[in-house]
Amino acid sequence: MSKRGLDSLGYIEREGSLGRVPKAFRPVVAAARDRVLDVFGARLHSAYLYGSIPRGTARPGRSDLDLLLALREEPTEADRADARTLDEALDKEFAQIDGAGTLLVGRAQVLSDLERHDLGWFVACLCTPLLGEDLAEELPRYRPDTLLARETNGDLALLLPRWRERIARVAGVTGAGGSEEALRPLVRHMSRHLVRTGFTLVMPRWNGWTSDLTEMAEVFAAYYPERDHPRRAVRLREAAVLGHEPVGDRAVLRSYVDDLGPWLAEEYARVHGVKNPRP
Repeated sequence: MSKRGLDSLGYIEREGSLGRVPKAFRPVVAAARDRVLDVFGARLHSAYLYGSIPRGTARPGRSDLDLLLALREEPTEADRADARTLDEALDKEFAQIDGAGTLLVGRAQVLSDLERHDLGWFVACLCTPLLGEDLAEELPRYRPDTLLARETNGDLALLLPRWRERIARVAGVTGAGGSEEALRPLVRHMSRHLVRTGFTLVMPRWNGWTSDLTEMAEVFAAYYPERDHPRRAVRLREAAVLGHEPVGDRAVLRSYVDDLGPWLAEEYARVHGVKNPRP
């Protein structure tokens, strides 16, 4: 990949490949490929890997398996139940992964005008083809501009109430504010999301792309220095660390939904506007 993740014409290059999958994770990928076919069969249009495994940066016992499946029709509740069963089986069988997550989408949704600069971009630039016909062939090239920034992460304000509900639900089920084991996945997910949002806030000015959380936080810090925005860069750097090594700390989650998250949402709307509403 070229400097800053762009090709010679300034388009975002696709990251990841099957050739970069670390040796320890190849049995997991092979099993996932076979079982996806077994479970979804003719309903499946195409399957993709994304995240650290196809980027070659996955760590045994620490990294999760991320799959995206594009079905020929819109996914049903039965499809989603099948995907959850698949994830649970893979996570239980392979110690190399710390969880598995499968996103289900419909082919038409990926190619829709509404998703052109969100889900479409995600498939075309961040997903590695595993099975079927690659939908990227039917999608445009993408630049790291304000349109892409708005449509990928311009909905944080809508997500924050849902995050608060998830935190409260986990805390209510486990008691005493939530067990560390139950809270860790929330810290990892929300940390990563906030770092990526901070990065895409400044992405058009930086004019590049990266999926490295540490680099994302440093890029953000270059445009929101401590002298002008006290603690914002520090908090995002801390979130980058927790995105890799999460701790089950409810105080961290509360700080995300009460402080860093609301500030980022407001600043994002000021700079790039708000993401087009979805049905």
